[in-house]
Amino acid sequence: MKKTLLLVILAIISLSSFAKDRAEKLRDNLYNNPKYVTVVAHRGDWRNHPENSLPAFQSCIEMGVDMIEIDLQRTKDGKLILMHDRTVDRCTNGKGKIADMTFDEIQQLHLRPQHSASITRNHIPTLEEVLNLCKGKILINIDKGYDYFQQVYELMEKTGTTNQVIIKSGNSLEKIQKENGAVLNKVIYMPIVNLNSEDAEKHIEDFITIHPVAIECCIGKYDQNVERLLQKIRDAGIKVWINSIWASLCDSHDDDRAVELGEPDESWGWILDEGATLIQSDRPRELLQYLKKHKRHKLK
Repeated sequence: MKKTLLLVILAIISLSSFAKDRAEKLRDNLYNNPKYVTVVAHRGDWRNHPENSLPAFQSCIEMGVDMIEIDLQRTKDGKLILMHDRTVDRCTNGKGKIADMTFDEIQQLHLRPQHSASITRNHIPTLEEVLNLCKGKILINIDKGYDYFQQVYELMEKTGTTNQVIIKSGNSLEKIQKENGAVLNKVIYMPIVNLNSEDAEKHIEDFITIHPVAIECCIGKYDQNVERLLQKIRDAGIKVWINSIWASLCDSHDDDRAVELGEPDESWGWILDEGATLIQSDRPRELLQYLKKHKRHKLK
């Protein structure tokens, strides 16, 4: 009996070490491996589970995804929960603004799958639950959540996940430093820049001064100026993040083109040719298969 118990304990320790090693490897590849392409699952595996749900994130972990993208809202009594919209109407069996609801009220609701009118048994998770689920296993990108920067930072420190969480926003460097300068160098911060905007180059030049690991580049229309700006980012030693989730974010080189039209080279291949080494996708499984086929998804 004692021998069996010892074996079980050793197995648990071994699995925990493996999980921790994977998160560390993902972070190391993000910073130090110029060829490795980080796959980011937009709102988790929402095609098979409710978006921004624990099962959607667990599926990504099991699938071998590198990073999940999540969205935050805050309840009336100050709890950070996962929800893209400001209301619960689209994703749950309830109605109302999250800011007007208490956490206890939120907990009474059940999540709705994207492609179904049915209701699941899944509840809206808290940020703390998600951090604990993902700890040591996968990187986390907080997209909608900058407004809660300090509260997010406190939860990251509490759960020991600070080194695997990226906080993003489209705000200027001046605003970010003014509001969160005290902890900016303690977290992984990533700016979002619309490369078609008039002030895109200024934003890029400002952020080059703090050298973020990557810049998320939104590309409505690709032209010579966009090409030049992408080269400027890469020349500064900063990685390029491109979204393939919607045609409007990647000049129509999107996931649906890759999968539904059967043109992955014209979609993900084009993104790779533009030097992106982080791709946010709504088709993570198919993207992983494509990258492995082209030897662009192997951890060191």
